[in-house]
Amino acid sequence: MLRRLAALVVLAALAVGGAYVLAGRGAPPRITIGKPDRAVGQIGSLEVTAEAPNARFTSLAIVLEQSGRTIPLFTLEGGSKTGLTQIDRNRVMISRPIGKQSLPDLQAGAARIVVTAARPSFLNLRTLSASASKDIQVRLEPPRITIVSTHHYLNHGGSEMVVYRATPPDVASGVRVGEIEYPGFALKGADPSLKTAFFALLYDQDLNTRIQAFAHDDAGNETKASFVDNVFDKPFKKSRIELDDAFVGRVVPEILEHSPELKLPAPSDGDMLPAFLKINGELRRLNADRIAAFASKTAPARMWDGPFVQLGNSQVEARFADHRTYFYKGQEVDRQVHLGFDLAVTSRIAVVAANAGTVVNASWLGIYGNCVIIDHGMGVQSLYGHLSSFDVKVGDTVARGQTIGRSGMTGLAGGDHLHFTMLVAGHMVTPVEWWDPHWIADRVDRKLNEAR
Repeated sequence: MLRRLAALVVLAALAVGGAYVLAGRGAPPRITIGKPDRAVGQIGSLEVTAEAPNARFTSLAIVLEQSGRTIPLFTLEGGSKTGLTQIDRNRVMISRPIGKQSLPDLQAGAARIVVTAARPSFLNLRTLSASASKDIQVRLEPPRITIVSTHHYLNHGGSEMVVYRATPPDVASGVRVGEIEYPGFALKGADPSLKTAFFALLYDQDLNTRIQAFAHDDAGNETKASFVDNVFDKPFKKSRIELDDAFVGRVVPEILEHSPELKLPAPSDGDMLPAFLKINGELRRLNADRIAAFASKTAPARMWDGPFVQLGNSQVEARFADHRTYFYKGQEVDRQVHLGFDLAVTSRIAVVAANAGTVVNASWLGIYGNCVIIDHGMGVQSLYGHLSSFDVKVGDTVARGQTIGRSGMTGLAGGDHLHFTMLVAGHMVTPVEWWDPHWIADRVDRKLNEAR
């Protein structure tokens, strides 16, 4: 009786296992169309992955359908295996060019990629098939871009704005300064093809850096246009900074406590200089990357109006792009560039929003200590560093002149002051222009009014 029961248990287990194997071997092929994403142009790429679990393909074909015509792209039966890559025993990838240059019959407009595949079932009892498709656009003509605004003049380390028309309206566009791209934004209530872009020539870019408006589509077509009338040199100040043990000993421990990303323990022998140099160099660069990332949080519309507010009755202690050489006990130990204005009045004075916007940061931020960043829309942001306290939080909407905190000496600050700078697409630029009502009127408002 016991032997018979054990045999039944074994048979049941085999039946369950067999059903599992059959289920695994009874699945149809799996197909993934990776490329193209949404469009092809004069050039383009096709990438298709097909998988036949525990079996081989009996058929695999890829075609492009357009306007009632079918263009063969790949077939497994009797054709060339060019572009076929065996990833593993049951999975293959097919890749090939599919733009106009490789497919002369391709026409502009809508198209569809269709993939069909088949494999035998377990014991070859039947055929298991599957299909997949993707709708794409064929774009053979490059986008068009027309500069609408006039009089574009750029200071080294400063900002500018351009109004242009890019068609079709859904193409990516903006301004490229060297390798840096500044995105364009649609003007509210205007023709959807009408865009504006704020951009900059950074302090460390050459005066002859190429500056062009661009428009490119998903098919890889691109159009560029030059438009800047002139670029002006702005010599930057050079400063000598003397470090002493009192200053280094005060700022280093607090910054290290807030900066686990440095992975640097607090000095145990009292020598704070190596940690200070790490903070002044590596942490400064990490902070710049974090600040630049806030550009992705910018609003697509302009939220500000008129010139930006400078801290009232403040004394300028340091200017934008001040090239600093640091000395310790008479020896040069470091060189860095100060990318903002240091503005001082008295201790713990009210710091106000330079213009209307939304708070995207109100927390400790490395060398800037307690720091507020306000987004003003269209890639324009302002930064307020070394605060002693906050009066706002992330997500708050603020008006120009509204108190956002109190000045202080948190972070890498030698005394109570406000570190202020402007940001364009996450890149630090001189605030001087943004404080100037004439610059705002001519470089921004005039162009927008003319465009409308």
